[in-house]
Amino acid sequence: MRVLVHDYPGHAFPVQLSRALAARGHTVRHLAFPEFEAPKGPLARRADDPANFETEFLDLGEPFAKHSFVKRWRQERKLGALAAAAVAHWKPDVVLAGNAPIDVQAGTMAGARAAGAGFVYWLQDIVGIAMRRILGQKLSLPGALVGMAYEWREKRMLRASDAVVSITADFEPLLAGWGVERARIHTIENWAAREEIAFAPRDNAWAREHDLVGRRTFLYSGTLGLKHDPSLLLDLARAEPDCMVVVNSEGRGADWLRANGAGAANLRVLPFQPFARLGEVLASADVLVAVLEPDAGIFSVPSKVLTYLCAGRPLLLAVPPANLAARIVTREGAGFAADPGDRAGFLAAAKRLASEPATRAAMGAKALDYAAKTFDIAAIATRFEAILASAAQRRTP
Repeated sequence: MRVLVHDYPGHAFPVQLSRALAARGHTVRHLAFPEFEAPKGPLARRADDPANFETEFLDLGEPFAKHSFVKRWRQERKLGALAAAAVAHWKPDVVLAGNAPIDVQAGTMAGARAAGAGFVYWLQDIVGIAMRRILGQKLSLPGALVGMAYEWREKRMLRASDAVVSITADFEPLLAGWGVERARIHTIENWAAREEIAFAPRDNAWAREHDLVGRRTFLYSGTLGLKHDPSLLLDLARAEPDCMVVVNSEGRGADWLRANGAGAANLRVLPFQPFARLGEVLASADVLVAVLEPDAGIFSVPSKVLTYLCAGRPLLLAVPPANLAARIVTREGAGFAADPGDRAGFLAAAKRLASEPATRAAMGAKALDYAAKTFDIAAIATRFEAILASAAQRRTP
């Protein structure tokens, strides 16, 4: 098949899937928007990539205005048009697309239809519900109405897709209620591209560069956006003054921490680190941290948590207990998960992890064991391959 995979932010695990499909003989083009502020996977073409794998990047021709509602809306509409043109021009048999703003996802779908290609909606987040809540909070009734319009568009696209790959079974009742045929809903949980990450010992070059060797370290790596509360990380630094709290992120959350954490000598805020050094970065931690706002719990599963599991370190989460990430960590004994509103519980769990090396070691081993058993790219690619083939056949004249 000719398969176009559009992962808008350019994360590591979708491009790993693209390479795995290409290794099976499919001609694969991987589309991404590199200007979006998020940790990036290995998107550049590598020397060992087969000739039937290539990447393509959407280019706005101007800086992305992430924090301007009106300009960002215009730019996302432009990106949707660029995605539609890229897909239609390449003429794939099937498109797998997700993790994108609704205007961009709609453009990708329009391009697939123009090319006569099957379309598989990779449902990473329930974006419309998130938009309705966030815009309603920011802009009151007008914002809520805009969010409702986008929620309606999202529902319509999901119903019109040839297949929907949902990252959690938690989405399935909602999809069925929106009129998506159950036979077209497939649940494949996200994974981490553990084979792509070169893990290092605790004493490694990155840890030495940042003076973390021999210092107990809590580390947060990833996006700090509207779905996150950076004040939890500042409280962690203040509650554990004998530990380092390192945050690798960019954007408003990171800026807030720099501005408000100036008095915390053990808090260090760094930009996103290159994917090639991710193994060193995660290995430099004694505990890996993730946070998620309560309202985000039903429509978001933090992929950073899955990457953390590969590092053999315990996890400390401030995530709604019903969220899939919290359930995995709790069920597997790979760390502690507190409700985001339970600040005292979050800090108590942090204190226990800081003071109990045996607990850290046991939980880290369980995290690594889960990742080794679950994140099998060969098995994952087999499942996606079957869904893509079925979607392509639905569009065959």
